[in-house]
Amino acid sequence: MANYELEDLVEWDKRIRDKADSLGLDCFPQEFVICDHNQMLGYMAYGGMPSHYPHWSYGKAYEKLKTLYDHGVTGLPYEMVINSNPPIAYLMRDNTLLLQLLTMAHVYGHNDFFKNNFTFRTATRPELTVETFKAHAMRVRRYVEDPSIGLDKIERVLDAAHALAFQCRRNLAIKKVSPAEQIDRAVDAAHPPPDPFQRIHVRPEIHEPDLHKVPLEPDEDVLLFIRDHNPYLADWEKDLLTIVDEESKFILPMMETKIMNEGWASYWHKQIMDSLDLEQGLRIEFLVRHNQTVCPVPGQINPYFLGFKIWQDIYRRHTEPTKEEIEKYGAPDKPGGQKLFEVREVERDTSFLRRYLTEDLMRELDIFEYQTRGEEYVVSKVSDEEGWKPVKETLIKSIGSNSIPVIKVEDADFGQTRTLYLKHDHDGRDLHLEYGEKTLAYLQRLWGREVVLETVLESKKSLLCCNDRGFSVRALK
Repeated sequence: MANYELEDLVEWDKRIRDKADSLGLDCFPQEFVICDHNQMLGYMAYGGMPSHYPHWSYGKAYEKLKTLYDHGVTGLPYEMVINSNPPIAYLMRDNTLLLQLLTMAHVYGHNDFFKNNFTFRTATRPELTVETFKAHAMRVRRYVEDPSIGLDKIERVLDAAHALAFQCRRNLAIKKVSPAEQIDRAVDAAHPPPDPFQRIHVRPEIHEPDLHKVPLEPDEDVLLFIRDHNPYLADWEKDLLTIVDEESKFILPMMETKIMNEGWASYWHKQIMDSLDLEQGLRIEFLVRHNQTVCPVPGQINPYFLGFKIWQDIYRRHTEPTKEEIEKYGAPDKPGGQKLFEVREVERDTSFLRRYLTEDLMRELDIFEYQTRGEEYVVSKVSDEEGWKPVKETLIKSIGSNSIPVIKVEDADFGQTRTLYLKHDHDGRDLHLEYGEKTLAYLQRLWGREVVLETVLESKKSLLCCNDRGFSVRALK
């Protein structure tokens, strides 16, 4: 290791954990793993998991990361931590002592966030995370070794499943309505309660629901729908779809809280490190490393920077608000520290930015929107009195899973031909046709029959179709 021993890290870990507890953080027990750069590259390729099922894409990711690292194009992350109980965090063997301390303090911020944010509490069982991924790996390897299945068939299904992995419910805290509950809702909607003023009201038209339609209500969980309604899938194919869906829903909360989570960890690593009474050399290095972590990045959003600034602003506005802020946003409803922990528990990035990225903060951070014109980038909107709301909406649309189209299954037997009919929730952004063509081809591979997607292209309703004859696009009248 560098200029310290393992015993030093153990002692510092105890001090950092004590500081985290005294500051009010509520953490799982924490595990740290010392690794070299090759091991870190492997963990990065496999999403941080110590065990994962085999697929060519992970080898490709490893080779890409290693090539970029070997040629000095990219470095390695200061920290990598996975949501489990206990959380597992990786420390680079060659890091300086200060960098290890900063990373450990940062990890405890993530640890507290994993344990207490509603997105993680409702989506996963952290005590089973590592065991679940190991079980997935064992099952896939068993299928690969089965002479009747083999690697080629496995990868054919996994390729398609990976392409559709995030076509699922985005907010897992919202309970999915069961088929029986959907039937009850449809029947209730078709038979409204008696109208006491029916003599003076126009009699409503009653349409009996088609209770045989599948699905009765649009379904966002595309992989699970195919698993449950394609009768020609083998059991091992259904299991693969289940595995991919479960692992994507493990990743989804991290996608949905990236800005909050990294900002929260950055906010608390600063609080912890400031309270450790570091010697001068360590203190100076900390200031340099911290500023490198939470600095703006030209041309993109640095989640560490944006999240850190918003958390600081929440604390300040609820501790020492200005007169203008009270007039504009209202008086604080809670003290700063209490407000921080409340927000940490009940928000995710979309609501976090919508509620707490204020006009004043956007102007202070100089957030703007730009577009391409030919080979040039042109600023199209700035955070002035008229432009800050559109700029904020554009930012919200680009974070987490908001950049992934929302597509729902509408009918599994469209035209009584077992055609799978889906609908795109158009939000003003057209689909990229090259992605649409490839994705529908994967969807058809799993469904086994024609697949049709209704969307809007250039302000016109359109149908994207994929069947044995290929891909086509036609306008709807």
